[in-house]
Amino acid sequence: MTGRTHPLDELYRVIASRRGGDPDASYTARLLVRGTPEIARKLGEEAVETMVEALSGTPDGVAAESADLLYHLLVLWQDAGIDAEQVWAILEQRSGMSGLEEKASRDQD
Repeated sequence: MTGRTHPLDELYRVIASRRGGDPDASYTARLLVRGTPEIARKLGEEAVETMVEALSGTPDGVAAESADLLYHLLVLWQDAGIDAEQVWAILEQRSGMSGLEEKASRDQD
């Protein structure tokens, strides 16, 4: 994606721009005002909906629910003060490492 901004980076910037916005005009601003419990609840709801689609839905349904899940995850990051770059850096560190190796390295910490 040379020269282009990743869609998740762009979405994160939009979410950040909604902080302090009018909760009557922006769903994102409304979530951020309601705080961590509501954001976490919505994230869990979207995770379950994604799982249900994976088990009994269609690929298009899984894709749509995955988009909702990612959006709510990024709202949670914004609420928690986590910069998307922080997560990307952790993923980069884990790149090329098997999942079993990565888990073992965390268990030693």
